[in-house]
Amino acid sequence: MTAALDAVYEPLLNAGIPRLVCNFATAELIKSAANAFLATKVSFINAISELCDASGADVAELSEAMGMDPRIGNRYMHAGLGFGGGCLPKDIRSLRSQAAALGVDPVNEWMGVVDAINVRQRTRTVSLAGELCGGALSGRAITILGASFKPETDDIRDSPALDVAARLAASGAHVTVTDPKAVNHAWLRYPQLRFEASATRALEDAELVLLLTEWDEYRRLSPAGAGALVRRRVILDARNVLDAPAWQAEGWVVRGLGTNARAAASTASRAGQVSGPVPAPA
Repeated sequence: MTAALDAVYEPLLNAGIPRLVCNFATAELIKSAANAFLATKVSFINAISELCDASGADVAELSEAMGMDPRIGNRYMHAGLGFGGGCLPKDIRSLRSQAAALGVDPVNEWMGVVDAINVRQRTRTVSLAGELCGGALSGRAITILGASFKPETDDIRDSPALDVAARLAASGAHVTVTDPKAVNHAWLRYPQLRFEASATRALEDAELVLLLTEWDEYRRLSPAGAGALVRRRVILDARNVLDAPAWQAEGWVVRGLGTNARAAASTASRAGQVSGPVPAPA
């Protein structure tokens, strides 16, 4: 069998792709264990982002410092809304199921924590959106930037962005979702939400903007241009990808996940440059 598979994969082997021969049990576990490890890194830094918000630290600076350690690295160490899609959630739950069936409780419990932290990021985002709306979501016009579970795809499987959008709508908010590729798929799955293919139209009269999928076109949005469209210049960057000072310089209130210390410092700095108190968001 090894020889037959070597013949099938000969072009890849000739290109220098590593070859590993193992038993069936190991082969089955490799992919799910690898994805579970990646999911663990994401959930770890997201858990730390909550600790950063509570303690006054900045998760972006913290993760950059951690990534300098070659034993850790900086890949999958970017705090934000968390993971979705058809691989990581499925594989950690598959690993949990297998571990439970075999009586390996520590793996089952560990993967349960990883999964719970990931879902908690969505809950945190909804809660922070409520705070930015003055404590009441009902009747608020909210624009969601992003529907796919990650950029450069129309895949909406277990999309954190759409989960958050649905939760906001269930709380009574008037939610408009935009995405460069996933609008049609998302509308079929979430008919209770309003969708706009154009980000410009989606931003019109918004009282709160949430950046939930880090498409390049959302990273490159003009703070001044977006500010001319919305009703309130308040944005929750749940992917921590915007140039917050540039947005704040245009009068935006900018919040992230694990970056509240940076927002507070910027607010204090701007307060020192103007006369009178800085107005709170309406």
